[in-house]
Amino acid sequence: MIAESGVVVTTEMALTLAESAGVCVRPLLRKVTDRATGDVTCVPIPCGSTRESKCPACAAKAWRLRMHQCREGWHRTDDPLELLNPAEAELPVPEGVPGDESDTDDAEEEAEEEGEERRTRSTRRRQDVPDLPRVPMERRTVGRTFRDAKTGRVYQPSMFVTVTLPSYGRIVPGRGVPEDPRSYDYRRAALDALHFPKVVDRFWQNLRRVAGYQVQYFASVEPQKRLAPHLHAAIRGAIPRATLRQVARATYVSLWWPPHEVPVHTDPNRMPTWDPTTRRYLHPDTGRPLTSWKQALDRLDDELAIDPATKPAHVVRLGKQIDAKGLLGGTPDADRAVRYLCKYLTKDVASTYAAPDGEVDDEYEAHIDRLHAELRYLPCSPSCANWLRFDVEPQDPSPGMVPGRCPSRAHDREHLGLGGRRVLVSRQWTGKTLTEHKADRAEVVRQALEAAGIDPPEARRAAADVLHTDGRPRYVWEDVPLEKRDYATVIVASIAEHRRWKAEHEHAKTLATRRAGPPAPVDDRSATSAPGAA
Repeated sequence: MIAESGVVVTTEMALTLAESAGVCVRPLLRKVTDRATGDVTCVPIPCGSTRESKCPACAAKAWRLRMHQCREGWHRTDDPLELLNPAEAELPVPEGVPGDESDTDDAEEEAEEEGEERRTRSTRRRQDVPDLPRVPMERRTVGRTFRDAKTGRVYQPSMFVTVTLPSYGRIVPGRGVPEDPRSYDYRRAALDALHFPKVVDRFWQNLRRVAGYQVQYFASVEPQKRLAPHLHAAIRGAIPRATLRQVARATYVSLWWPPHEVPVHTDPNRMPTWDPTTRRYLHPDTGRPLTSWKQALDRLDDELAIDPATKPAHVVRLGKQIDAKGLLGGTPDADRAVRYLCKYLTKDVASTYAAPDGEVDDEYEAHIDRLHAELRYLPCSPSCANWLRFDVEPQDPSPGMVPGRCPSRAHDREHLGLGGRRVLVSRQWTGKTLTEHKADRAEVVRQALEAAGIDPPEARRAAADVLHTDGRPRYVWEDVPLEKRDYATVIVASIAEHRRWKAEHEHAKTLATRRAGPPAPVDDRSATSAPGAA
């Protein structure tokens, strides 16, 4: 604890003050020694968490940064292709998409994990999906323009699109819980959640192929009230709604994995054991090596060669419901869409729709528990430890693998299958990395302070690559031993510094507003009112 103006400030009090002031509540502490002066200081490094439950301040910063990234790339009118070399800019037509006009059979390539050989399986195209036309690909990322015949004004709309997964059973309206949990297909819901990124990737491949240009997107993956993931996407350019629906109906991913419907080993005390001599997992009763991952796939290929009607282990499809809205840049509707797109990025999947004020909805919690029970033991990848339950040795096995303890976040209750990135951004959205966007925002603040006559903080203070006169780093960074970490003192100092910087920035913005005058009125017309807009 520390004494501040005669008041004793404990670590708990400092954390409360930090949360209310917008300062990181769990910083990493590092000791920095200035070799030029001999000064030693303790520097707090923000944790950088994107989850509000862990650090509200860092999550809020990440949320604002993502909104900035979304706005900058959504309605741009210039084509960023010049930022890439021509070889990178080319996007070949993906193989194995539904509706390939080259033959009645599709060569479906499964995207294997890194380090595994690619397997190409010739499988007959599913008959329950529509064909997709082949459109010549144009080297552009911006959308079409539409001219108003009456006013002559040119519009260049973009779109806000939402796609989701199919139904797994009737849901109580407004509550998100199944009407009959016994008939609700939790297994299929769990599998779809685990492999949702795959079907999203296929959706973008198909959409680019049909749209005829290199569609760029900023998308967020969020849970619906029923806990099924769905995708909100800002798409640059206008695409007919009929085309979007057609692509959604034609998009699917076949999961060519070994069968994993009924577990073979269920007793936690009699699971396959690791043999350090053969570096294989052995059957707990017979001592034989389990079927390796390669052997399991070879067996699947043999079955497919004998019977082309062999079905995949699972097929992920998109739901019938797809929502699309045309928007113009600079309108209130577009700004609201950006906020809605990033609305739940700082929340865990399971807590997104948690009851307010600490209330507990027992039925909803039971719904989460049932879905988590399926997700905990289903394989998430070829290297998942849960394959041991199905008498299959995971790819690249190692000692200590235990079913139900796969390190992937997809199995955790707070993620419910969505263990990967929650934000998906195409590489030509802005032509910048997230780090570059962060630097841009810092530079804007720096310029505002300088214009107001305020000295901004030194951007490279204590940087590790600043050299001393002897040619070696001037500043030496070291970890702070646990027994010497004084979080209360560092956090209180961070709060004071944050308040000073915030006051200076607000003063600079006020001066800039006085010089520039009031902002121009915003055009609030929707893109859907433009003649010919999709």
